[in-house]
Amino acid sequence: MARVRDIAADELPPDLAGIYRSFAGSYGPFGNQVAVFAHVPAALRHLMPLLMELRAAATLPKRYLELAIVAVSQLNECDYCVAHHKPFLAVEGLSAAGVDRLLDYRDHPELDEVDRLVVEYAVAVTERANRLPEALFARLRRRFSEAQVVELTLRIALCGFFNKFNDALQIDEEPEAAARIAALRG
Repeated sequence: MARVRDIAADELPPDLAGIYRSFAGSYGPFGNQVAVFAHVPAALRHLMPLLMELRAAATLPKRYLELAIVAVSQLNECDYCVAHHKPFLAVEGLSAAGVDRLLDYRDHPELDEVDRLVVEYAVAVTERANRLPEALFARLRRRFSEAQVVELTLRIALCGFFNKFNDALQIDEEPEAAARIAALRG
């Protein structure tokens, strides 16, 4: 149970209730998280639509997005985010064991060169954003457009924020997320 009370969609004004229901229903099993964000209407009004709009735009291939999110979440030891995003990587072709060892990206047999670059960048942004080598950016520029680099960086930084938010407020995994992880373990 979270450290704060969950707010139900029907406790909110209609515009915010619509965002809440849309995010909880279409983005994935993030109902517990959105129920906590509902305490801050501006966060609900801006963060959840931002995530939905980024997903709909599909500027960055889903595989790379999920590799970055899971890598950051593993670094930050955010069980909530790993549990929610690990199944997305299974859909992208990684085994459960492969996802578990994602931070061993340098010699990971399930990752190609671009996958490794994405994980390396996620680790670098998370651990030393103020000391990113130009050589890393040169490699990113060869594989991604500037818009993709900006979105990848945005999503890595947002993931760190969500990791800390979820852990500080002890947001529980939704039963649907736990079921998806159990199914991966088969």
